[in-house]
Amino acid sequence: MADDDKQSPGTGPSPDELQQSLQEFFGKMGNVQWGMAGMNSEEEESVPEVPQGPGADSVFEFDYIPRDIKAHLDRFVIRQDEAKKALSIAVCDHYNHAKYLRSLENESGKLPEGIELQKQNVIVVGPTGVGKTYLVKHIAELIGVPFVKADATKFSETGYVGGDVDDLVRDLVQKAEGDLDLAEFGIIYIDEIDKIATRSEMIGRDVSGRGVQTTLLKLMEETEVPLTNPMDIRSQMKSMMSMQQGGGAAKDTVNTRHILFIVSGAFSGLEKVVRKRLSEGQIGFGADPTERPMDGELFSEVETQDFIDFGFEAEFIGRLPVRVVCEKLSAADLENIMKFSEGSLLRQYEREFEAYGIMARFDDTAIGRIASLAEKENTGARALMTVCERLLRDFKFELPGTSVSELSITEELIDRREELLEEYRELGRKVDVEKASRELDAFCRDFQAEHGVELEFKPEALSKLAEEAAEQGRSLLQLCRQRFRDVQFGLKLIQKNTGRTTFKIGPEAVKDPDKYLSDLVVKSYRSSDSEEETPSGGV
Repeated sequence: MADDDKQSPGTGPSPDELQQSLQEFFGKMGNVQWGMAGMNSEEEESVPEVPQGPGADSVFEFDYIPRDIKAHLDRFVIRQDEAKKALSIAVCDHYNHAKYLRSLENESGKLPEGIELQKQNVIVVGPTGVGKTYLVKHIAELIGVPFVKADATKFSETGYVGGDVDDLVRDLVQKAEGDLDLAEFGIIYIDEIDKIATRSEMIGRDVSGRGVQTTLLKLMEETEVPLTNPMDIRSQMKSMMSMQQGGGAAKDTVNTRHILFIVSGAFSGLEKVVRKRLSEGQIGFGADPTERPMDGELFSEVETQDFIDFGFEAEFIGRLPVRVVCEKLSAADLENIMKFSEGSLLRQYEREFEAYGIMARFDDTAIGRIASLAEKENTGARALMTVCERLLRDFKFELPGTSVSELSITEELIDRREELLEEYRELGRKVDVEKASRELDAFCRDFQAEHGVELEFKPEALSKLAEEAAEQGRSLLQLCRQRFRDVQFGLKLIQKNTGRTTFKIGPEAVKDPDKYLSDLVVKSYRSSDSEEETPSGGV
């Protein structure tokens, strides 16, 4: 045997040999790919280096005040003012405190004795669809920290039955793109927390209730969470290989001291617990027999013992000092959501119809009627989608591909849906030229309303646009919005120079609007009478 083939006594297998052995081992376990850190193979899945970048520095520059955060939330969530205030204050207090502790650590190298952090973890009570998740999501986006949402029902005490609660922290690292510093200042939001409450009448071991509460206790206070799941053999083997290759010095845990935890749930039945306590001792004429929902007034009476009676451990509920309620949405609230929220469902439906070349417009009467129908669903803002889908499903199925270019959604359409659908079917059977003309008229109306400039398309220009739209399989409305999306800048300049407010569009301008617009701009500087200087066939 050649000397190069001999292996010195006491030396282990080479990295390539070890990789091959591990690949064969995991191949027997299933379709698992393996790669070792430090290898040059293009197919390797190496242990990622943990970046120690400036990601968390932006958190330490946190300079928001509660009014700033509430103003941001007002753009997306209608009503829930008390919840917005409470969340804004809790977030500001939490990150200001974290910023202060970080500065002390940077100065002395460690946290001075006697300095403690009372975390502002939050519990939000409210029915479905009132904006609980939306509030937390937009707070995280505003301040620039990673955000993880999960449902409490998917977790178990040990991870054998459901998920491992420590995975929430690992998900933060993933959302932070591996930046551990930034992940340690993230927000973890757990919904349906009321589903892990344990009732006194339950018998036997409750692996999805009390055990999950106990496990969450450590996370919500302060603990070190390993980056690798101890139940995942692949992660453990990768970690071991990383240490053998000299990568053991990297930080491999995440501290939860500065992670903000927000939990929420509908807490159906909590109002009965509160009413029972309040009514104890009240008999005769002093008793109040009325049933009240969990609104802000009743929630002000909620005490820690009520949550304990509901089924939570005292230690668990004690780590959620900030408690807020999101109240049920009325029809007026749902109407305001559709009209004023930046994430309005109406804009979504308008875009969906526009993709088919149909300009859909919601009348105020229709918005009010949709809100009234949605209120009866008792699922909050989510009911708006349910109602709109039910009312507009046939229109979205029947009208695309026909000559219909506009859909006016009014209260009459909601009340006489079948009759008006048949009328739109008849309209859709007309020739495509009429549809193209209506789409062009709709484009001109919108253009004039938005920019104060009137466009008049010559018949030859209409024919050319209709021909192009048919060839491309697009609506004429979409084609016009793409072709003339920037012409308003040049037209406004010409209008300033000449005072013109109306422009005629010919086929040559349709073919190359930039060239003809450029010619007009130049001529508008030379002559105050741009009408006489208009290029033939142009604007």
